[in-house]
Amino acid sequence: MQYQQETDYTKRLDAGLWRRLIRYMKPYHKHLFGIMATMAVSALCDTIFPLLTREAIDTFITGGASGGRLWFILRYAGTVLLQTACIFTFINLSGRAECGINRHIRKLSFKRLQELSFSYYDQTPVGFIISRMTSDTARLGETVGWGLVDLFWAAAYIVITAVAMFMLNARMALLVLSVVPIIAVTAVWFQKRILAGYRVVRKTNSQITGAFNEGIMGAKTSKTLVREEANCKEFAVLTGTMRSASIRAAVLSALFLPIVTSLGSVATALVLHRGGTEVFSATGLVTVGTLAAFVQYATGIFEPISSIARIFADLQASQAAAERVVSMLETEPEIFDRPEIVEQYGDSFNPRTENWPGIRGDVEFDHVCFHYSTGEEVLDDFSLKVKAGQTVALVGETGSGKSTIVNLICRFYEPTKGVIRIDGEDYKNRSILWLQAHLGYVLQQPHLFSGTIRENIRFGRLDATDEEIEEACRMVDAEGFILEMEKGYDTEVGEGGNRLSTGQKQLISFARALIANPAIFVLDEATSSVDTQTEQKLQAAIATALKGRTSFIIAHRLSTIHSADMILVIKGGRIIERGTHAELLAQRGYYYTLYSNQFREEWEKLAWDSETAN
Repeated sequence: MQYQQETDYTKRLDAGLWRRLIRYMKPYHKHLFGIMATMAVSALCDTIFPLLTREAIDTFITGGASGGRLWFILRYAGTVLLQTACIFTFINLSGRAECGINRHIRKLSFKRLQELSFSYYDQTPVGFIISRMTSDTARLGETVGWGLVDLFWAAAYIVITAVAMFMLNARMALLVLSVVPIIAVTAVWFQKRILAGYRVVRKTNSQITGAFNEGIMGAKTSKTLVREEANCKEFAVLTGTMRSASIRAAVLSALFLPIVTSLGSVATALVLHRGGTEVFSATGLVTVGTLAAFVQYATGIFEPISSIARIFADLQASQAAAERVVSMLETEPEIFDRPEIVEQYGDSFNPRTENWPGIRGDVEFDHVCFHYSTGEEVLDDFSLKVKAGQTVALVGETGSGKSTIVNLICRFYEPTKGVIRIDGEDYKNRSILWLQAHLGYVLQQPHLFSGTIRENIRFGRLDATDEEIEEACRMVDAEGFILEMEKGYDTEVGEGGNRLSTGQKQLISFARALIANPAIFVLDEATSSVDTQTEQKLQAAIATALKGRTSFIIAHRLSTIHSADMILVIKGGRIIERGTHAELLAQRGYYYTLYSNQFREEWEKLAWDSETAN
C-alpha cells in the first residue's frame, strides 16, 4: 500500500503566515483584542506587586511607619481583584475564541472544498483532507485561542517589568537582562530543529489518516487479498515514524525550558550578589525593599521568557498545521467563473436562477485539445457537433479519452485549447452552475448519501414534491422494489447506500438525475457492474430518461447502444470511426471487430452457463 507524499514545508517560523491565518478569523478579532487588553492589564498588575512589596518593606518594616496601612491594603486588594477579573475574562474569551475559531476555519475549509475543481481531488488523498479539517484545525484553534494571547501577555510583562527595573536601578536592570541575548541565541538554535520535527509529525499524521481511510474503504479487498498482516506492517512503519519524530521534538522542547530556567537562576544570583553588596554598603543606593523587588522581578521575568520559549515551540509545532490549512484555504479552483459572469448569474452559494437562460442541448467541440497536469495530451484537435436530443455513444479502449470528453462537457475540466459551445455559445461565457444544473450524470458506481431513499432522490432538485419523487421512480421502474421495503421511500440507505444492491442504487441514481429534468444526460458505463436482469431494467430506465434529451453514453457493453443516433469510436484522443450501429458494422472496421469479439464472448458464456446448468 503506497501512501502519497504531500508538499514539504521548509520555512522557519513565518510571521506572515500567521498574519494571513488571523485574517481568516475576522469574526473573532474582537475576542482576540479583548483577550490582549485583559492580558496587558494582567501583566501590569503582575508588575505592580513587586513595587507594592518594596513599599511595604521600606515603609512599614525597615522604615517603621505606622500610618497609611489601610490605603496600602486597599491598593493591594484592588490590584488582586483587578487581576482576578482579568484572568476570568481571559479564560472566558479564550475558550470562546478556541471553539469559535475551530468552527469558523472548518466552515471556510469546507466551503473551499465545495469550490475546488476535480483536479484538486485527483491529486490530494482523502486522508490528507480529513487531517486538515480535523486535527490541524483543532491545533490552530488551541494555538490562537491560548498560545498567541499568552505570547502577548509575556511580551507585555517583559516590557513593563524592564521599564520598572530601569526606573528603580539601571545597573541591576542590566544585570537581569544580560542573559536575554543568550536565551535568544539558544531559541534560534532550537527553533529550526523543533519545527522540522513537528513538520514530520504533522505530515505523518496526514499519512496515518489516509491509511485509516484506505483501510476502512478497502476492508473487503484487503481480506480477499489476505493483506491484513502486510497492511499492519506498513501502518506500523508510519506510526513508528511519527513516534520517533514526536519524541525528538518533545526532547528538544524539554531541553529548551530547563536551559531558560537555569539562565534565569544565574540572573537571580547576579542580582542577589550585586544588590546585597549595595544594601550593606555605605552608599545606600539600594534599599532592602528594592532588592526584594528585583529578586521578584528576576525570578518573575524569566517565567514569561520561559512561556515565550514554550509558546514558540508550540507555534513551531502548529506552523506545520497552519501551513497545511492555509494552503488549502488559499488553493484556487482551476475552473471558475469570471467576475462579470458571477455578477450576472451569481456563484454556487448565491445563484441568480432568474437570470439563467434556457438550454436546448446543442453541444459542439471546436478543435479541442486537453491534457491533465501530467502534461500528456489526452485529446488532440478534437471536433464534434451534437444536435439537441441526439444520443451519442462513446466506445474505445481504456485510456482512449472517453471519460475526458464527458468531463469536459460537464465542465469538470476545461479545454487547454479550442472551444466547447453549448447552444452555440462558448460555455465559459456562462455560469458553471447554470450548465451543471442542467446536467444529469449517472456513474458506473453510483454514490448515495446517508439518509432515506426519498431524501437521496430529492438531492436532484431540492424543491421536488413527494409526488414528483414517486413519479420519477415509476418512470425508471424503481417503485417496485422501494414499496417492497418496510418503510418504502423512507427507508434508510446506509452509508454510501450500502443497504441496497448495486442495481437498486443505480435505479435511484437514475430517478435522482431525472427529477432535475436535465437537458443533457451523461451515462458513464452505468450498466457495466450489474447483472443481466437488472441491466434490462436499467435499459428501460435509460430509454425513459434520455427521451428528448441530448445524451452521452460511455459504453462497455456494446449491446446497450444499438439505438444510439451516433456511435463514436475513440482511440488516442481522436475519432477513428463514427456512425450508427448498422453503419459501423457494415464498415467492418475497428467497431466491427470489438462487437464481434464481445458477441462471441457473451455467446460462449451463455453456452457454458447452459451446459453447466444441465
